[in-house]
Amino acid sequence: MALYSAAAAVLEGLERGDGGIKSLVYNSRFPHVRQLYALVSETLRYSPVLEKLLAGAALLQAEKKLPPQLAKVLVYDLLFGKGVKCGGRWKALARRHRARLEAELARLKVQQKVSRNEDLLAPVQAVSPGASQVPRYVRVNTLKTCVDDVIDFFKRQGYSYLGKAASVEELRALSGKKFLLDLHLPELLVFPPQTDFHDNVLYTSGHIILQDKASCLPAFLLCPAAGSHVIDACAAPGNKTSHLAAILKNKGQIFAFDVDTKRLATMNTLLMRAGVTGFQLAQQDFLTVDPGDPRYSKVTHILLDPSCSGSGMVTRLPGEEAAPSAQRLQALAGFQRRALGHALRFPALQRLVYSTCSWHREENEDVVHSVLQEWGSTFRLVNAFPSWPCRGFAAFPGAECCLRASPADTLTNGFFVAVLEPCGEEAAVPSSLPAAAEEIPEPSEGKVAGAAPKKRKRKKQRVK
Repeated sequence: MALYSAAAAVLEGLERGDGGIKSLVYNSRFPHVRQLYALVSETLRYSPVLEKLLAGAALLQAEKKLPPQLAKVLVYDLLFGKGVKCGGRWKALARRHRARLEAELARLKVQQKVSRNEDLLAPVQAVSPGASQVPRYVRVNTLKTCVDDVIDFFKRQGYSYLGKAASVEELRALSGKKFLLDLHLPELLVFPPQTDFHDNVLYTSGHIILQDKASCLPAFLLCPAAGSHVIDACAAPGNKTSHLAAILKNKGQIFAFDVDTKRLATMNTLLMRAGVTGFQLAQQDFLTVDPGDPRYSKVTHILLDPSCSGSGMVTRLPGEEAAPSAQRLQALAGFQRRALGHALRFPALQRLVYSTCSWHREENEDVVHSVLQEWGSTFRLVNAFPSWPCRGFAAFPGAECCLRASPADTLTNGFFVAVLEPCGEEAAVPSSLPAAAEEIPEPSEGKVAGAAPKKRKRKKQRVK
């Protein structure tokens, strides 16, 4: 039963765009990673077939409390896998509907004029061309260590440090055991694509976070000062929350919301491993959070990364939905507009970041434009990070203030970010990032050999 629940949670994370399959599987903390990865991968591969079977057998209508992704996992294992192995209610449910599902499978084979289950699958599509060129990004967790120490650690492991990148082309040229400091974001190291650190001691101890560069933008651009009160509105699986805590230096308060109990439990484990303190997790739909609640009277910064189509994720497997239907996009955009409008109601708000891992204008520029129109001249878009090369689509005047990311242009997942502030003199946060955020200094280890090292207070755990 735990396997099916874990697989369903990974599928839900993929649907929301919380990350790629590997990161979600490893962050699930399920003890048998290979077994979970195989079940998720095969369920995704058969996903179009499973959706037809679920619709034809009307399973979700008959079992209204059965989550759709869990239904997919159960039906996959029942009809195409090893059979439902668990006991309890899931096995009883599968047995109850087995005859109807098998009849629907037989009907589908006749309809498509095939005799084998595998013949129901669409031809395997090539992996997105962007997936093979996106580097492995490693965010140094400054709550536990520092960039210099992590660089030294990797050098002792046989990697060659090439210094700070001067261009995206330098990132593109990485190969072998070479790595760079990112040209845009501090504390972000860049390794060749497919480099795997899931078993590395730095990862398992929480000293580094495996996080796509584009996914680091929201917390970086929110840029709350130490001591701030911050809301992470749709927080799980927690990488952005841990990034916020690092920026806050664990000084202040983070309120993190998510509706899924299991995801929150996983998130709590991740945050504890990363050394995050001063956070409150709540199993609650952000739309039900009262902006007038005294607990949130000092909230000045909000990070809103709501559920989206996930169309910008380049690590999709065959069978994953790449192009959501118009109806699905409309439903997602409706939720995103409500969430953004709700976030703007918090009385002390000084800065808000809205982000998605979606390509679609409907979830991005259109959502921001619609909400800004509703609020009139109360809020404005900030032209944050002017040096970022890719801007928002010209959907409305000022949309160029938004940021976009893509495998081709920025060597990242597809992403969208907008920064909003209150209009008028009362807005206490600057309208663009300080110059220091635009220019990342070279780590001290890059100085001439033999030079006297700069003295500094060391409160971090040294990586050995």
